[in-house]
Parts: sequence; C-alpha cells; structure tokens
Amino acid sequence: MKVLVAGVGNVFLGDDGFGVEVVRRLSILDLPEFVRVVDYGVRGMHLAYDLAGAVPDLTIIVDATAQGDPPGTIHVIDLALPTTVDSAALLDAHGMQPDVVLGLVRLLGADPGRVLLVGCEPAELAERMSLSPAVEQAVDMAVRVVADLIARYPFASDEELTCALASLGK
Repeated sequence: MKVLVAGVGNVFLGDDGFGVEVVRRLSILDLPEFVRVVDYGVRGMHLAYDLAGAVPDLTIIVDATAQGDPPGTIHVIDLALPTTVDSAALLDAHGMQPDVVLGLVRLLGADPGRVLLVGCEPAELAERMSLSPAVEQAVDMAVRVVADLIARYPFASDEELTCALASLGK
C-alpha cells in the first residue's frame, strides 16, 4: 500500500459522518492497486495503529473540520506530526480527531509519512443519521478532490504538492 484513504467520523452525529460517506463512494470507484480505502468511523485508535505499523507514503484523512467557513466548504490541509502529545486526549479511543491520532502515532514512536486532511466545514453536529444539505452536496466534490490527489501521486517534491493543493482550491 502506498496511499491510505481513511474516512473518519461518527454517522450518528450528522455532518460528522462526512468522511464515512466520502470513503463509501470512493470504495466503489476503480482506483489504482496501490490505494487502500478504509472506513475507520470512530475507530481513531485503529487508524493510529495502522499508521504506526504499515506506514503508507501518503495518507489522506477525510473528516468534518470546522475552520470558520460556510458549511460545505472543502479544505485540503497538509497535517504535520505534532511535537507534543496530550496524553489525556488519548484516553478517548472513540473521539480521536486527526491531531490526536497523529499524536498517538508519535507516542508509538512512528512517523506516519505525509498526511493530508480533506475536510468539510460542517453545518450541524447534532444527533441525527444524515448529512445536512450543504455537506451532502460537498461529498461529490470531496470524492473528486481525493481522486485528483491520488491521480497526481506521487508528488516529486513539496513544491509540486503545494501547487497541486493550490489548484484544487480553484
């Protein structure tokens, strides 16, 4: 495996299920053999152990992420391995955000390689089993963004990745 696409989120909390829905749609596409698409849901601990054990060259985490933009806005963020780890956050194995997952990978003594977050600005994170209309409309765009990142892989340099990320925003 060279590329891991990890959908995370809780389908019982409205737009938090965004990542799960994106990887569900990606899983029916004809992707290259070097790509593994996994629905981790709320199993952040499982994702951390997978990243620590079989380090892919590129991991794309798909999740809801609040950045202060209008609901449905897609973000592509290059995540860095945290320099410190909040051990208290590691105790909640079902509520692990990407930064906490990467913190656990660091605590395990591993380097997860390059990690990108394809996130969507949520509208509603209340108890419900469906995405809000704005986030539902953003799912297809996120599928295209992830597919485009996979099509451009491997990136020859950090500059090439930066250019690819910039072009995705247009």
